[in-house]
Amino acid sequence: MIIGRLRQWLSLLVCVLAVILLKSEGASVGITYLQDAVAKGAVCLDGSPPAYHFDKGSGAGVDNWIVHMEGGGWCEDVPTCLSRKNTDLGSSKQMVKQFGFSGLLSGQQKSNPDFYNWNRIKVRYCDGSSFTGDAVDRANNLFFKGNSIWEFIIADLLAKGMRNAKNAILSGCSAGGLASILHCDRFRALLPASIKVKCISDAGFFLHAQDVSGGKHIEEFYGKVARLHGSVKNLPASCTSRMGARPELCFFPQYVVQTMQTPIFFVNSAYDSWQIKNILAPSAADKSKAWKSCKLDLKKCTAAQLKTIQDFRTQFLSALNRAGVVNSPSKGMFIDSCYAHCQVGKQIQWSSDSSPVVSNMKIAKAVGDWYYERSPIKKLDCPYPCNPTCPKVDSDS
Repeated sequence: MIIGRLRQWLSLLVCVLAVILLKSEGASVGITYLQDAVAKGAVCLDGSPPAYHFDKGSGAGVDNWIVHMEGGGWCEDVPTCLSRKNTDLGSSKQMVKQFGFSGLLSGQQKSNPDFYNWNRIKVRYCDGSSFTGDAVDRANNLFFKGNSIWEFIIADLLAKGMRNAKNAILSGCSAGGLASILHCDRFRALLPASIKVKCISDAGFFLHAQDVSGGKHIEEFYGKVARLHGSVKNLPASCTSRMGARPELCFFPQYVVQTMQTPIFFVNSAYDSWQIKNILAPSAADKSKAWKSCKLDLKKCTAAQLKTIQDFRTQFLSALNRAGVVNSPSKGMFIDSCYAHCQVGKQIQWSSDSSPVVSNMKIAKAVGDWYYERSPIKKLDCPYPCNPTCPKVDSDS
Protein backbone atom coordinates (compact mmCIF):
# COMPACT_ATOMS: atom_id res chain seq x y z
CA MET A 1 0.00 0.00 0.00
CA ILE A 2 2.84 2.39 0.90
CA ILE A 3 4.56 1.68 -2.42
CA GLY A 4 1.28 2.25 -4.26
CA ARG A 5 0.76 5.63 -2.59
CA LEU A 6 4.36 6.58 -3.26
CA ARG A 7 3.84 5.86 -6.94
CA GLN A 8 0.69 7.99 -6.95
CA TRP A 9 2.55 10.89 -5.33
CA LEU A 10 5.44 10.55 -7.78
CA SER A 11 3.02 10.55 -10.71
CA LEU A 12 1.33 13.67 -9.35
CA LEU A 13 4.72 15.34 -8.86
CA VAL A 14 5.70 14.56 -12.46
CA CYS A 15 2.44 16.09 -13.71
CA VAL A 16 2.93 19.23 -11.59
CA LEU A 17 6.51 19.65 -12.81
CA ALA A 18 5.35 19.16 -16.40
CA VAL A 19 2.73 21.90 -15.99
CA ILE A 20 5.30 24.24 -14.42
CA LEU A 21 7.72 23.60 -17.28
CA LEU A 22 4.97 24.15 -19.85
CA LYS A 23 3.98 27.44 -18.27
CA SER A 24 7.59 28.58 -18.09
CA GLU A 25 8.18 27.85 -21.77
CA GLY A 26 4.84 28.87 -23.24
CA ALA A 27 1.11 28.37 -23.37
CA SER A 28 -0.44 25.05 -24.28
CA VAL A 29 -2.06 25.24 -27.71
CA GLY A 30 -4.83 22.88 -28.83
CA ILE A 31 -4.72 20.75 -31.96
CA THR A 32 -6.75 21.41 -35.13
CA TYR A 33 -7.58 18.43 -37.33
CA LEU A 34 -8.19 19.16 -41.01
CA GLN A 35 -10.94 16.63 -41.66
CA ASP A 36 -11.77 18.07 -45.09
CA ALA A 37 -8.28 17.18 -46.26
CA VAL A 38 -9.12 13.47 -46.28
CA ALA A 39 -11.45 13.83 -49.28
CA LYS A 40 -8.60 15.59 -51.12
CA GLY A 41 -6.18 12.77 -50.38
CA ALA A 42 -4.04 15.01 -48.15
CA VAL A 43 -3.52 12.48 -45.37
CA CYS A 44 -0.93 11.06 -42.98
CA LEU A 45 0.77 7.73 -43.61
CA ASP A 46 -2.19 5.86 -42.09
CA GLY A 47 -4.86 7.88 -43.93
CA SER A 48 -5.78 10.09 -40.96
CA PRO A 49 -6.22 13.87 -41.44
CA PRO A 50 -3.27 16.25 -41.09
CA ALA A 51 -3.17 18.61 -38.13
CA TYR A 52 -1.62 21.74 -36.71
CA HIS A 53 -1.61 23.85 -33.55
CA PHE A 54 -2.61 27.50 -34.04
CA ASP A 55 -2.07 30.30 -31.53
CA LYS A 56 -3.73 33.42 -32.92
CA GLY A 57 -1.94 36.75 -33.11
CA SER A 58 -2.88 39.88 -31.21
CA GLY A 59 -2.26 43.60 -31.16
CA ALA A 60 0.37 44.78 -33.62
CA GLY A 61 1.09 41.17 -34.62
CA VAL A 62 -2.42 40.24 -35.73
CA ASP A 63 -1.47 40.51 -39.43
CA ASN A 64 1.80 38.58 -39.12
CA TRP A 65 2.17 34.82 -39.53
CA ILE A 66 4.73 32.11 -38.72
CA VAL A 67 4.14 28.64 -40.15
CA HIS A 68 6.56 26.26 -38.45
CA MET A 69 6.93 22.67 -39.65
CA GLU A 70 7.72 19.91 -37.21
CA GLY A 71 10.67 17.57 -37.73
CA GLY A 72 11.04 13.85 -37.16
CA GLY A 73 13.25 12.17 -39.75
CA TRP A 74 12.06 10.23 -42.79
CA CYS A 75 10.97 6.73 -43.76
CA GLU A 76 12.77 5.27 -46.76
CA ASP A 77 11.08 1.91 -47.31
CA VAL A 78 7.86 0.07 -46.52
CA PRO A 79 9.04 -1.45 -43.21
CA THR A 80 10.23 1.90 -41.79
CA CYS A 81 7.03 3.63 -42.94
CA LEU A 82 4.90 0.89 -41.41
CA SER A 83 6.80 1.35 -38.14
CA ARG A 84 5.88 5.08 -38.18
CA LYS A 85 2.31 4.51 -39.25
CA ASN A 86 0.94 4.00 -35.74
CA THR A 87 2.97 6.75 -34.08
CA ASP A 88 2.51 10.52 -34.00
CA LEU A 89 4.93 10.70 -36.95
CA GLY A 90 2.51 8.75 -39.12
CA SER A 91 -0.94 9.29 -37.69
CA SER A 92 -2.79 12.28 -36.27
CA LYS A 93 -4.71 9.79 -34.13
CA GLN A 94 -1.56 9.42 -32.04
CA MET A 95 -0.73 13.13 -31.69
CA VAL A 96 -0.98 14.96 -28.39
CA LYS A 97 -4.02 17.22 -28.17
CA GLN A 98 -2.11 20.08 -26.55
CA PHE A 99 1.35 21.40 -27.45
CA GLY A 100 3.46 23.90 -25.50
CA PHE A 101 4.80 26.72 -27.67
CA SER A 102 8.28 28.03 -26.84
CA GLY A 103 11.29 29.59 -28.54
CA LEU A 104 10.36 31.06 -31.90
CA LEU A 105 6.72 30.14 -31.23
CA SER A 106 6.57 31.50 -27.69
CA GLY A 107 3.78 33.90 -26.85
CA GLN A 108 5.89 35.57 -24.15
CA GLN A 109 7.11 39.05 -25.06
CA LYS A 110 10.14 38.86 -22.77
CA SER A 111 11.52 35.69 -24.33
CA ASN A 112 10.35 36.25 -27.92
CA PRO A 113 10.06 40.04 -28.40
CA ASP A 114 10.01 40.08 -32.19
CA PHE A 115 7.41 37.38 -32.84
CA TYR A 116 5.43 36.75 -29.60
CA ASN A 117 2.19 38.34 -30.85
CA TRP A 118 2.21 36.90 -34.38
CA ASN A 119 -0.16 34.20 -35.57
CA ARG A 120 1.96 31.14 -34.76
CA ILE A 121 1.27 27.73 -36.29
CA LYS A 122 3.06 24.46 -35.64
CA VAL A 123 2.38 22.03 -38.49
CA ARG A 124 2.52 18.41 -37.33
CA TYR A 125 4.67 16.02 -39.36
CA CYS A 126 3.09 12.70 -40.30
CA ASP A 127 4.24 11.85 -43.85
CA GLY A 128 7.93 10.97 -43.53
CA SER A 129 9.12 12.88 -46.62
CA SER A 130 9.60 16.49 -45.49
CA PHE A 131 6.19 17.27 -47.01
CA THR A 132 7.23 16.23 -50.56
CA GLY A 133 5.48 12.91 -51.22
CA ASP A 134 2.80 12.15 -53.78
CA ALA A 135 2.13 8.40 -53.98
CA VAL A 136 -0.03 5.64 -52.48
CA ASP A 137 0.88 2.03 -51.64
CA ARG A 138 -2.48 0.27 -51.65
CA ALA A 139 -0.95 -3.14 -50.91
CA ASN A 140 0.39 -1.91 -47.57
CA ASN A 141 -2.27 0.77 -47.01
CA LEU A 142 0.34 3.53 -46.85
CA PHE A 143 -0.28 7.07 -48.02
CA PHE A 144 2.74 9.10 -49.13
CA LYS A 145 0.99 12.45 -49.45
CA GLY A 146 3.30 14.96 -47.81
CA ASN A 147 3.10 17.49 -50.63
CA SER A 148 -0.69 17.36 -50.63
CA ILE A 149 -0.68 17.92 -46.86
CA TRP A 150 1.54 20.98 -47.24
CA GLU A 151 -0.59 22.46 -50.02
CA PHE A 152 -3.85 21.85 -48.14
CA ILE A 153 -2.55 23.40 -44.92
CA ILE A 154 -1.22 26.50 -46.66
CA ALA A 155 -4.54 26.91 -48.52
CA ASP A 156 -6.40 26.51 -45.22
CA LEU A 157 -4.27 29.18 -43.52
CA LEU A 158 -4.64 31.54 -46.47
CA ALA A 159 -8.40 31.22 -46.13
CA LYS A 160 -8.15 31.90 -42.39
CA GLY A 161 -6.48 35.25 -42.95
CA MET A 162 -2.90 34.66 -44.02
CA ARG A 163 -3.66 36.05 -47.50
CA ASN A 164 -4.11 39.43 -45.79
CA ALA A 165 -0.84 39.25 -43.88
CA LYS A 166 1.76 41.98 -43.74
CA ASN A 167 4.56 39.60 -42.78
CA ALA A 168 4.90 35.83 -43.16
CA ILE A 169 7.59 33.32 -42.24
CA LEU A 170 7.88 29.67 -43.26
CA SER A 171 10.11 27.85 -40.79
CA GLY A 172 10.88 24.36 -39.57
CA CYS A 173 13.25 22.16 -37.57
CA SER A 174 15.25 19.17 -38.87
CA ALA A 175 13.07 17.40 -41.48
CA GLY A 176 10.81 20.44 -41.14
CA GLY A 177 13.85 22.68 -41.57
CA LEU A 178 14.60 20.89 -44.82
CA ALA A 179 10.96 21.38 -45.82
CA SER A 180 11.27 25.12 -45.15
CA ILE A 181 14.06 25.20 -47.74
CA LEU A 182 12.34 22.97 -50.30
CA HIS A 183 9.03 24.86 -50.07
CA CYS A 184 10.31 28.38 -49.45
CA ASP A 185 9.95 29.79 -52.97
CA ARG A 186 6.56 28.08 -53.40
CA PHE A 187 5.38 29.63 -50.14
CA ARG A 188 6.42 33.05 -51.44
CA ALA A 189 4.58 32.41 -54.75
CA LEU A 190 1.35 31.45 -52.99
CA LEU A 191 1.15 34.70 -51.03
CA PRO A 192 0.34 38.14 -52.50
CA ALA A 193 3.39 40.09 -53.66
CA SER A 194 2.62 42.85 -51.14
CA ILE A 195 3.45 40.55 -48.20
CA LYS A 196 6.98 40.48 -46.80
CA VAL A 197 7.90 36.78 -46.91
CA LYS A 198 11.02 35.09 -45.55
CA CYS A 199 12.00 31.58 -44.44
CA ILE A 200 13.94 30.12 -41.52
CA SER A 201 15.63 26.71 -41.54
CA ASP A 202 16.64 25.28 -38.18
CA ALA A 203 19.00 22.29 -38.45
CA GLY A 204 17.77 21.69 -41.99
CA PHE A 205 20.98 22.12 -44.00
CA PHE A 206 21.79 18.42 -44.37
CA LEU A 207 25.17 17.91 -46.00
CA HIS A 208 25.81 15.76 -49.07
CA ALA A 209 28.92 14.01 -47.79
CA GLN A 210 30.62 10.64 -47.55
CA ASP A 211 30.53 8.67 -44.32
CA VAL A 212 33.55 7.46 -42.33
CA SER A 213 33.79 4.29 -44.43
CA GLY A 214 33.95 6.30 -47.66
CA GLY A 215 30.40 5.27 -48.51
CA LYS A 216 27.41 7.33 -49.66
CA HIS A 217 24.95 6.40 -46.93
CA ILE A 218 22.95 9.64 -46.82
CA GLU A 219 22.84 9.95 -50.63
CA GLU A 220 21.44 6.43 -50.91
CA PHE A 221 19.03 7.07 -48.03
CA TYR A 222 17.54 10.23 -49.55
CA GLY A 223 17.35 8.50 -52.92
CA LYS A 224 15.20 5.78 -51.35
CA VAL A 225 12.96 8.38 -49.69
CA ALA A 226 12.48 10.24 -52.97
CA ARG A 227 11.64 7.11 -54.95
CA LEU A 228 9.29 5.60 -52.37
CA HIS A 229 7.32 8.81 -51.81
CA GLY A 230 7.34 10.01 -55.42
CA SER A 231 9.00 13.20 -54.22
CA VAL A 232 11.07 14.28 -57.22
CA LYS A 233 8.27 16.09 -59.02
CA ASN A 234 7.69 18.22 -55.92
CA LEU A 235 11.30 19.24 -55.37
CA PRO A 236 12.21 22.75 -56.59
CA ALA A 237 12.31 22.80 -60.38
CA SER A 238 15.06 25.42 -60.24
CA CYS A 239 17.23 22.63 -58.81
CA THR A 240 15.96 19.46 -60.50
CA SER A 241 16.29 21.05 -63.95
CA ARG A 242 20.04 21.36 -63.33
CA MET A 243 20.67 17.87 -61.91
CA GLY A 244 20.23 15.80 -65.06
CA ALA A 245 19.66 12.15 -64.21
CA ARG A 246 20.02 12.78 -60.46
CA PRO A 247 17.08 15.04 -59.53
CA GLU A 248 16.75 13.32 -56.14
CA LEU A 249 19.96 15.10 -55.11
CA CYS A 250 17.76 18.17 -54.70
CA PHE A 251 16.92 16.77 -51.27
CA PHE A 252 20.29 18.30 -50.33
CA PRO A 253 20.01 22.02 -49.54
CA GLN A 254 23.44 22.87 -50.94
CA TYR A 255 22.03 22.34 -54.45
CA VAL A 256 18.66 24.02 -53.82
CA VAL A 257 19.78 27.18 -52.04
CA GLN A 258 21.96 28.30 -54.97
CA THR A 259 18.91 29.27 -57.02
CA MET A 260 16.45 30.28 -54.28
CA GLN A 261 14.82 33.68 -54.70
CA THR A 262 13.21 34.12 -51.28
CA PRO A 263 15.26 35.43 -48.33
CA ILE A 264 16.18 32.66 -45.89
CA PHE A 265 17.98 32.36 -42.55
CA PHE A 266 19.93 29.30 -41.44
CA VAL A 267 20.27 28.32 -37.79
CA ASN A 268 22.60 25.35 -37.66
CA SER A 269 25.44 23.84 -35.73
CA ALA A 270 28.62 23.23 -37.67
CA TYR A 271 28.73 20.04 -35.56
CA ASP A 272 25.10 19.07 -35.96
CA SER A 273 24.60 16.08 -33.68
CA TRP A 274 22.12 14.33 -36.00
CA GLN A 275 24.41 14.73 -38.98
CA ILE A 276 27.48 13.44 -37.17
CA LYS A 277 25.49 10.44 -35.95
CA ASN A 278 23.67 9.68 -39.20
CA ILE A 279 25.62 11.22 -42.11
CA LEU A 280 29.24 11.16 -41.00
CA ALA A 281 29.26 8.06 -38.78
CA PRO A 282 26.01 6.10 -39.27
CA SER A 283 25.86 2.66 -37.67
CA ALA A 284 25.90 1.04 -41.13
CA ALA A 285 29.33 2.56 -41.75
CA ASP A 286 30.66 1.82 -38.27
CA LYS A 287 30.30 -1.95 -37.87
CA SER A 288 32.99 -2.08 -35.17
CA LYS A 289 31.16 0.63 -33.17
CA ALA A 290 34.41 2.60 -32.90
CA TRP A 291 32.38 5.82 -33.09
CA LYS A 292 29.73 4.87 -30.53
CA SER A 293 31.18 6.76 -27.55
CA CYS A 294 32.35 9.68 -29.66
CA LYS A 295 28.88 10.24 -31.12
CA LEU A 296 27.36 10.36 -27.63
CA ASP A 297 29.93 12.80 -26.27
CA LEU A 298 32.52 14.63 -28.38
CA LYS A 299 34.81 14.75 -25.34
CA LYS A 300 35.21 10.98 -25.73
CA CYS A 301 36.39 11.19 -29.35
CA THR A 302 39.94 10.19 -30.23
CA ALA A 303 42.26 12.71 -31.83
CA ALA A 304 41.72 11.05 -35.21
CA GLN A 305 37.93 11.17 -34.79
CA LEU A 306 38.04 14.85 -33.82
CA LYS A 307 40.07 15.60 -36.95
CA THR A 308 37.42 13.82 -39.04
CA ILE A 309 34.70 15.88 -37.31
CA GLN A 310 36.62 19.11 -37.90
CA ASP A 311 36.94 18.15 -41.57
CA PHE A 312 33.17 17.63 -41.65
CA ARG A 313 32.73 21.17 -40.33
CA THR A 314 34.99 22.45 -43.09
CA GLN A 315 32.85 20.63 -45.69
CA PHE A 316 29.69 22.07 -44.16
CA LEU A 317 30.98 25.64 -44.22
CA SER A 318 32.23 25.19 -47.78
CA ALA A 319 28.78 23.98 -48.86
CA LEU A 320 27.17 27.04 -47.25
CA ASN A 321 29.60 29.28 -49.09
CA ARG A 322 29.09 27.58 -52.47
CA ALA A 323 25.32 27.85 -51.97
CA GLY A 324 25.71 31.62 -51.67
CA VAL A 325 24.69 31.87 -48.02
CA VAL A 326 27.81 33.70 -46.86
CA ASN A 327 27.78 36.48 -49.45
CA SER A 328 24.10 36.92 -50.32
CA PRO A 329 22.56 40.04 -48.73
CA SER A 330 19.15 38.34 -48.51
CA LYS A 331 20.45 35.29 -46.65
CA GLY A 332 21.43 35.16 -43.02
CA MET A 333 23.04 32.59 -40.76
CA PHE A 334 23.76 31.71 -37.16
CA ILE A 335 26.25 28.82 -37.22
CA ASP A 336 27.39 27.81 -33.75
CA SER A 337 29.80 25.15 -32.56
CA CYS A 338 27.44 23.39 -30.17
CA TYR A 339 26.81 19.66 -30.44
CA ALA A 340 23.14 20.31 -31.11
CA HIS A 341 20.25 19.64 -33.48
CA CYS A 342 17.26 22.03 -33.60
CA GLN A 343 17.68 25.17 -31.53
CA VAL A 344 14.87 27.67 -32.26
CA GLY A 345 12.04 25.69 -30.66
CA LYS A 346 13.34 25.57 -27.09
CA GLN A 347 13.57 28.63 -24.89
CA ILE A 348 16.80 27.44 -23.30
CA GLN A 349 18.53 27.72 -26.67
CA TRP A 350 16.47 30.54 -28.20
CA SER A 351 16.88 33.43 -25.77
CA SER A 352 17.44 32.34 -22.17
CA ASP A 353 20.38 33.04 -19.88
CA SER A 354 21.70 29.61 -20.95
CA SER A 355 21.37 30.14 -24.71
CA PRO A 356 24.43 29.79 -26.95
CA VAL A 357 26.12 33.06 -27.87
CA VAL A 358 28.07 33.79 -31.05
CA SER A 359 29.78 37.18 -31.43
CA ASN A 360 27.86 38.52 -28.41
CA MET A 361 24.48 37.57 -29.90
CA LYS A 362 21.86 34.91 -29.13
CA ILE A 363 19.73 33.14 -31.73
CA ALA A 364 16.53 35.12 -31.03
CA LYS A 365 18.27 38.47 -31.52
CA ALA A 366 20.03 37.25 -34.66
CA VAL A 367 16.81 36.02 -36.29
CA GLY A 368 14.89 39.16 -35.34
CA ASP A 369 17.59 41.54 -36.56
CA TRP A 370 17.80 39.65 -39.86
CA TYR A 371 14.03 39.50 -40.42
CA TYR A 372 13.46 43.19 -39.66
CA GLU A 373 16.66 44.15 -41.49
CA ARG A 374 18.07 45.97 -38.50
CA SER A 375 21.46 44.62 -39.55
CA PRO A 376 22.89 41.88 -41.80
CA ILE A 377 23.50 38.71 -39.79
CA LYS A 378 26.32 36.32 -40.71
CA LYS A 379 27.29 34.75 -37.39
CA LEU A 380 29.96 32.02 -37.55
CA ASP A 381 31.31 30.44 -34.40
CA CYS A 382 34.92 29.39 -33.78
CA PRO A 383 35.77 25.64 -34.02
CA TYR A 384 34.80 23.17 -31.28
CA PRO A 385 35.39 23.22 -28.33
CA CYS A 386 35.80 26.99 -28.15
CA ASN A 387 32.29 28.14 -27.10
CA PRO A 388 31.61 27.92 -23.33
CA THR A 389 27.96 28.99 -23.79
CA CYS A 390 26.98 25.74 -25.56
CA PRO A 391 24.58 23.41 -23.69
CA LYS A 392 26.23 20.52 -21.87
CA VAL A 393 24.08 17.90 -23.62
CA ASP A 394 23.26 17.73 -27.32
CA SER A 395 19.70 18.83 -28.02
CA ASP A 396 18.69 15.75 -29.97
CA SER A 397 19.51 13.23 -27.24
